[in-house]
Amino acid sequence: MNDSPSAFPSAFPSVPTSAGTLRTALGGLLDGLPPKQATAAVERLIASYRGQTPTDVPVLRDRSDVAAYAAYRMPATFEAVRSALDGLAEAAPGWAPASHVDVGGGTGAATWAVDATWAGPRGTTVLDWAEPALALGQELAAASGSPALRAAEWRKAVIGTGISLPDADLVTVSYVLGELTPEARRAVVAEAARAGGAVVLVEPGTPEGYLRIREARDQLIEAGLKVAAPCPHDGSCPIEPGQDWCHFSARVSRSSLHRKVKGGSLAYEDEKFSYVAATRFPVEPAASRITRRPQIRKGLVLLELCGPQDTGLTRATVTKRHGGLYRAARDADWGQEWPPPTPEGHGDRPTAPTEH
Repeated sequence: MNDSPSAFPSAFPSVPTSAGTLRTALGGLLDGLPPKQATAAVERLIASYRGQTPTDVPVLRDRSDVAAYAAYRMPATFEAVRSALDGLAEAAPGWAPASHVDVGGGTGAATWAVDATWAGPRGTTVLDWAEPALALGQELAAASGSPALRAAEWRKAVIGTGISLPDADLVTVSYVLGELTPEARRAVVAEAARAGGAVVLVEPGTPEGYLRIREARDQLIEAGLKVAAPCPHDGSCPIEPGQDWCHFSARVSRSSLHRKVKGGSLAYEDEKFSYVAATRFPVEPAASRITRRPQIRKGLVLLELCGPQDTGLTRATVTKRHGGLYRAARDADWGQEWPPPTPEGHGDRPTAPTEH
C-alpha cells in the first residue's frame, strides 16, 4: 500500500467516461431484455438494495438478474459513487489513484465512476462473488472505449469474513455493506482500511444505510485513516441516531431502457446516498458541508451545514448584503462544501455567516 499521493495529476476537465457512455454501453448489451423477467428480478433486487435481506451469498444469481440490475441500478450507482469520489478529489487536489480495487463491484459502476473522476493510467481489479456480474461488467468495460476500463481485471472472490485484498491507492465499496452480515461487514471494512491508501464507502441514503456508514467511519478512524469527505472533521458525528441521518442526492438521467425496467416516466430521478471517504495521506476537508437542499427565499438563502467538530450542525443565512457569497449560495447545491473555495486556492475561503 502506498501511503503518499500518486504522481498522476488530477484531471477534472477531461475524463474518458461519462454517464452517457455508460448508458450507450448498457443499451447495446441489454437490448431485448424480456420485460416480465426483468421486472421480477428488479422487485427482488429492490429488497436487497434497501438492506432488508443481509446475507452471506451473492444477491445477483444469474444473467437475467445481472441484466436487470445493470439496467435498474448501474446509472444511479455510477452517479452516487462519482459524487462521493468528487468529495475525495476536492479534499485531495492533485492526487489521482494509480491503482484501484472495487470490492463487490458487480458490473463495475464504481469502476466507471473512478474512470470518470481521474484520467491517466490505472490498474483496476474488480472483485465480486457473482460470476455473471463479472462477465457482464467485463463486456460493458470492453464497450466503453476507455483503456483503463478495458484493462481492468475481473476476479471472483468471496466478499465477507476472510477477505484478502491487494494493496491499492484506492479501495471502493459501494452498495455492498447492506448485503452482508454484521461480522462480514466489519471484516470487509477492516481489510479495506488495511489495503487502501484511500477508502470510499457508499450506501443507500436511508437511515439504515447512514448507520452502516457511520459505523464504518468509526472503524476507519480507529484504523488510523483520516476523514476526507463529507465530514469536516474526524470527531464524533453530531447527528443523533433516530432523529436524522446524513445523506446526499445525485441527479440521474434515465434512458428509455432505464424507464422501462423501472416503470417510470420521468427523464430523471434523484439517487439518495450516504458515504464516507478516508485516507492515509494528508487531505484538506471542507470547512463545512451543505447537508440539505438550500432553501432560496426572496433576498436570502438558508443553508443547513455540518461544520468543524466544535460547532457541529449549524444554519447559515446568506443575504444580498454578503455580495459574492450570496450569489454563490444561490448556486450552491446539497452536498457541496461551504463556503466555496476561492480561485486562489482550495484553502482560501471567504468568511461565511453561521448561526447555531
